[in-house]
Amino acid sequence: MRSSLFNFELPEELIAQKPAKTRSGSSLLVFDRKSGKRRFEKFSAIIKYFQKGDVLVLNDTKVIPARLTAMRKTGAKVEIFVLRRSKKQGHELWECLIKPLKKVKPGETLIIKNSLQCEIAEKTEGRALVKFNGEVKEILASYGKIPFPPYIREVRQNPRRYQTVYARNCGAVAAPTAGLHFTKEILGALSRKGVEIKFITLHTGFGTFTPLRGKTIEEHLMDEEFFTIPEQTALAVNRAIAENRRVFACGTTVTRTLESNAVKKNGVMTVRHGSGLTGMYITPPYKFKIVKSLITNFHTPLSSLIVLVSAFAGRKNIMECYAEAIKRRWRFFSFGDAMLIL
Repeated sequence: MRSSLFNFELPEELIAQKPAKTRSGSSLLVFDRKSGKRRFEKFSAIIKYFQKGDVLVLNDTKVIPARLTAMRKTGAKVEIFVLRRSKKQGHELWECLIKPLKKVKPGETLIIKNSLQCEIAEKTEGRALVKFNGEVKEILASYGKIPFPPYIREVRQNPRRYQTVYARNCGAVAAPTAGLHFTKEILGALSRKGVEIKFITLHTGFGTFTPLRGKTIEEHLMDEEFFTIPEQTALAVNRAIAENRRVFACGTTVTRTLESNAVKKNGVMTVRHGSGLTGMYITPPYKFKIVKSLITNFHTPLSSLIVLVSAFAGRKNIMECYAEAIKRRWRFFSFGDAMLIL
């Protein structure tokens, strides 16, 4: 399928540069796949679309302060974006984005602060393998900053608004943005309504911002990301499936985690619990095995995310929803408005 089918024109001023005044104050487009009807709400109205017995699965990953500023011996500043520990054996290497990458050389030492340094061990595929002379978690905790998406140019941001209210497991370099709209009050109201709220962890990587590679969507490759599905979450989801109750996924990260761990047991689809890596890339046509409803943001053109939601709701439907959102001057991307696809 041609990648160009997942492109659209978006006025630059609709790219949200900061969050809405309140989390639940974002707009919500509700699309019903059966009827084809669209409704336009505030996110706080999402409660009425749930019913007793539904299971809502959230991603409780927490964004780490992965962005560091360092200095070359020439005095020039360098930005280091720590992505993850390298799979290479032997050395304590970390995969990083370096800006400007073309200026630094393998073997070069960069100064972070006083005696804290790192060495460029290798450059590969637009990234670098870096060796730090200290504990990386401690370095990031002391000197790192929360990394905002590359399309957000506003300098002053409140880092807490780029975390969900239920974030607890550190490891992501990008927020699971569909969850940014939820408040403790909304979650409490859902619980009182009889909705089961469960969690998975998927540490969102920088690959979420990587545009489609190639002329066809099939040429794109997803970066692998670490996930954990607790046993209690799997049990709740599996009970819901067995009893024909709905499973709501909050975000594409939850969707990929659940779908990549779907297995058939005694003729019935179930989710297995455990931890591992997933590089699942969902494209049309795909038959969803676990997720029945999806909460998601409005995604970037030519991204794996818009391909996934198109697989869930149909490309034509998604493009029509996006066109309507643009017409209404809604806000797009990480700090933007949301969709509920039923």
